Amino acid sequence: MATTNNFALDLLLVAIVGLVAILSNRLTEKIAIPAPTFFLLGAAVVVNAFPHLRVGSSTVERVVTVALLCILFDGGLHLGWRRLRPVLGAVTVVGVLGTFLTVLVLAVVLVVFLKLSWFASFVLATAIAPTDPAVVFSVLGRRELQGRAGTILEGESGANDPVGIALMVSLLGAGSVSLSAITSVGLSFVVEMVVGAAVGIIGGRILIAFMRRVSLPSESLYPLRTVAVMLLVYGLATLLHGSGFLAVFVAGISLGDARAPFKVEVERFHGALASLSEIVAFIVLGLTVNLTELERLDVWLPGVLLGLVLGYLLRPLVVGLCLAPFRLSSSQRNFVLFSGLKGAVPILLGTYLLADHVAQGARFYGIIVIVVVVSVVVQGSSVPLLARWLRVPMRRVDIEPWALGVRLTDEPEDVHHFTVEAGSKAAGTTISQLVLLPSDAWISLIVRDGQAISARGTTELRAGDDVLVLADAKDHDLLTSYFKAQS
Repeated sequence: MATTNNFALDLLLVAIVGLVAILSNRLTEKIAIPAPTFFLLGAAVVVNAFPHLRVGSSTVERVVTVALLCILFDGGLHLGWRRLRPVLGAVTVVGVLGTFLTVLVLAVVLVVFLKLSWFASFVLATAIAPTDPAVVFSVLGRRELQGRAGTILEGESGANDPVGIALMVSLLGAGSVSLSAITSVGLSFVVEMVVGAAVGIIGGRILIAFMRRVSLPSESLYPLRTVAVMLLVYGLATLLHGSGFLAVFVAGISLGDARAPFKVEVERFHGALASLSEIVAFIVLGLTVNLTELERLDVWLPGVLLGLVLGYLLRPLVVGLCLAPFRLSSSQRNFVLFSGLKGAVPILLGTYLLADHVAQGARFYGIIVIVVVVSVVVQGSSVPLLARWLRVPMRRVDIEPWALGVRLTDEPEDVHHFTVEAGSKAAGTTISQLVLLPSDAWISLIVRDGQAISARGTTELRAGDDVLVLADAKDHDLLTSYFKAQS
């Protein structure tokens, strides 16, 4: 009976923590501080009051790895190839080259100002480099970025998370910085990226075929199947010495635009799973934080300075150079430059330093935690103000708790769903004025501010409208050009 009571108490505490974490998202609507900050710092305070709750680094690494897989897959699923394709060059350059340049410049800063060794500087810089767009979107609340800025931020994080993890693993495997070590790191990194991307592409295509051709007896099993395939893709890529994280992200992108049975249910499930994973990741990482360690002058002072320098000087400089060849409005470009906030991945990489027993690992871990806190609190709180100041195109997305839908036995190939974006050809135009639409295209339904309105020739389309169009499947790209913002 005592064991049962202890288990019930544990479940009660988990439920209370979970509810508090979920409700804390309401707080971000009042104050511009990302919800993950409360998860991380709250867990850190609790574990320092009750040290027996502290979790081992290997357990943290495994739990956060699974959480990150769920977040990356959902991120890829949300992006999709159609959204990613117009900015693929920018995302690749910023996510890969930008990460390397950030690590290189930051390593030089650490060597010069903190007098660290080159190896220690590179591993610390690598841990700090990755970004997390979920933190940005958390402080924006119900406002959704439109245009290319949001897509670039999402794609950048999806790329630089696997890049940062692969680079950290390669560096720790080399154990030093020398010509031979750099060659080994470079070769290992390329293999991880190529194998990871290949497994992700193949795995994504197999998943799509699996979903379309193999039916299951219950709709509740469809999302669980995608979870199983997601973990399979990660495991296979990792065993083949590739980046399992990149493979999962790419597989999610492949599935993003695909038509498949119960696709909406799959997307909702993974969206919920990603939200849960973010909460779990920050809470578990918070349980590893030693507040006493953070009080040290040689921990919090470098952490604060690095957080500010990285957010307001180094990132704008590096990412600005990377984005120079690409066409972006000045407002969206500047928003991307100053919105590369830190998240769970830097702290996860910090646990790698502890697990590998890197010299001064505990100090570096404390610095990483401080950098993340400074990024999400100081820089993150300024993101909404920055978006308003730069007039970045956004639309308010209100929660719509009621749904109306139909089930069909066969795939509706000729039905297309679009959201009218500000700056698109359709925005501010009546249906009858869209004369260049395919002759057989028919706008059958418009949803505005959560209300369905009749689609007549005199109906004016507005930014944020959800539009249902009946047209030939081959006309999808042409239709997209009318409802997407013009670059």
